[in-house]
Amino acid sequence: MAARPLIRRLRRHLLPQGEKARGALVALGLVAAAAPLAGCGFTPLYAENGVSPGLSSIQVIAPEGRVGYLLRQDLDDELARDKATPAAWRLNLDVGQTRDPRGLREDNTAERYEVQVTVKYTLTDAATGKVATAGQVTSQVSYDAADQPYAGIAAREDTQRRAASDAARRIRLALSVWLAKRNAGGG
Repeated sequence: MAARPLIRRLRRHLLPQGEKARGALVALGLVAAAAPLAGCGFTPLYAENGVSPGLSSIQVIAPEGRVGYLLRQDLDDELARDKATPAAWRLNLDVGQTRDPRGLREDNTAERYEVQVTVKYTLTDAATGKVATAGQVTSQVSYDAADQPYAGIAAREDTQRRAASDAARRIRLALSVWLAKRNAGGG
């Protein structure tokens, strides 16, 4: 609260000088607002000693099939896998997929489909084979049923791509939280 009287005094003296003074006042306000955060111990999730080195040392092992392939590709990108160094962790994936019709047309065919991709993951230490963490993520995406066969195939493949991308993002977030807790001594 000590910053408010200082800002009022500066405002009284600097505002008549125009835009330059206003910019200085805004900068001073930002510095005053950031001062309390300096001692709070806040560390960004992806800081130098954060989780990035841990994520890049994870080798993804996905099952066969289109969704497994897309998921592995997305996870390699999400985790920024460094293939030049040996993996410290192995991420084993078990993928399940369902496609359910939603809504009916007059000819008794589905208007939309909902694709649900469920991924069970297990992170193990590459050196010991010991399970470090495990979890499950679910991603649901829907698409319109098309009358033309090619359009239907393209829509289904695009939905699988979006579901795999969403699942990869959720897994990366879960692993990031786990690594951050582990690096902080809490896990």
